[in-house]
Amino acid sequence: MSTGVSTSTDKIIVDKSRGHRNKAVSRAVRQTRERLQSGHASRSAFDRDVLRMYVAAVLQGAAIMPLFVIIVAALGTYFTEDTSLFFWALLTLTCHTVNILLARRARKQEMTADSVRRWRKLLLAGQFLIGCCWAIFALQSCSACEPSSFTLYKGATLLIALSVTTMSNFMLTPAVLVGFAPAVVALAAKSGLSRDILEVCLAAVFTTTVVFFNYISDRLFQSSLKILSFQSEKDDLIAELEVAKSMSDEARRRAEEANLAKSRFLASMSHELRTPLNAILGFSEVMSAEVMGPLANPTYKEYAGDIHRSGQHLLDLINEILDLSRIEAGKYELSEEAVSLLDIAEDCIGMVQLRARAKNIIIHDQVERQLPAIWADEKSIRQVVLNLLSNAVKFTPQGGEINVKVGWTAGGGQYVSIRDNGPGIPEDEIPIVLSAFGQGSIAIKSAEQGTGLGLPIVQAILAKHDGQFVLKSKLREGTEVIAILPAKRVLQSIPAVEEAQPVVKKRRSFA
Repeated sequence: MSTGVSTSTDKIIVDKSRGHRNKAVSRAVRQTRERLQSGHASRSAFDRDVLRMYVAAVLQGAAIMPLFVIIVAALGTYFTEDTSLFFWALLTLTCHTVNILLARRARKQEMTADSVRRWRKLLLAGQFLIGCCWAIFALQSCSACEPSSFTLYKGATLLIALSVTTMSNFMLTPAVLVGFAPAVVALAAKSGLSRDILEVCLAAVFTTTVVFFNYISDRLFQSSLKILSFQSEKDDLIAELEVAKSMSDEARRRAEEANLAKSRFLASMSHELRTPLNAILGFSEVMSAEVMGPLANPTYKEYAGDIHRSGQHLLDLINEILDLSRIEAGKYELSEEAVSLLDIAEDCIGMVQLRARAKNIIIHDQVERQLPAIWADEKSIRQVVLNLLSNAVKFTPQGGEINVKVGWTAGGGQYVSIRDNGPGIPEDEIPIVLSAFGQGSIAIKSAEQGTGLGLPIVQAILAKHDGQFVLKSKLREGTEVIAILPAKRVLQSIPAVEEAQPVVKKRRSFA
């Protein structure tokens, strides 16, 4: 017996080899979530990133400090006519070059936890060398110059150098203190020895400025550290979302393929299931009708009738399952032609009439007689109307009423409405009733239970026709179901109206 299911689909159903691939992903997601829930990352977690940012800033602004030193030396030599500033500039540029070479080498190295600490010490040592150069500058004096002018020249130069260093080196704490501590010591020693009020004021102002700029540098560093922390958390969250989406897509794909394989399997069982059932139905009908002669025992005739009824019920259930399976598998094809919705509704009313009379149910019809034909699959539309009428008869109590309406919709389409005065459906159970194999509490308690596939099949058939299905129900008031076909299915166009109020041409009662 062939199932018609491809080998690849079978493999998808039974393949469990993909489960282990998600273990590492799940572990990484769990670790990331735990780290994020623990708060911001510590400073040590970003030492490597901070050092790389510092190196990049030093290399980008490598030309600023040499240019400033040259300008300071040129102006000082011009006004003081002292060549000692020239030698100071040469020493400062040499130390700055050493610092740049250290930064370039650090950029090329692979940063580890140990190497980060080592490079941090080396770069701070480079800043200390430059700080010693500024200390030498702070000790400069000019006997031929006016003391206040030369002090102003030194103070302005040191403050500008402090500002430039703070802005370019705040990612390397405490570069500001290390770089200008020698200058502070030099100014303090010189002012203490000379007891000159200008030197004392310069030392005090510069020391205060170094402390303030060190505070600014620390605040800038903390802000940058928070930005790095937020960036890292954002990247981790994006990665976690991408992993979760990937896992969800994979799970959905496997579920869809497994569901499709199930539908294909059930659809391919049509011939194998129906063939023996047709034989059972045929032989049991022959036996119950005593076509080949009377049965010796009347009980056998009763059993044969039971077999026939049970087989017919089983065949109806199988047909519903196979219809839904073909729809889900995409093998439900429409054989469209011009059909009359009114004629189909009247035929279906006649088909359920015997069952309705057995329960003393009266069926009223309220239809428009001048309805044009629609372009649809007659067998499918008949199945829709018959399913809805059968449900109405099934759940309408003894002596109840069923109202059937056929007419125009407000948009120019056609509809069939079936309303009963049965027990109704609780509002919270309507989604369950509309789902495959779903049954409400009333249906479960009813003696006439089915598979719960009638309404899902109706919805699927109407969707194939681009139509709509509406279910309205209130507990203890009854249920109304409406099957709507769009205007494009109507072979004769009709202008839309404000409200859909069917014109009653004829009212009949089937007792």
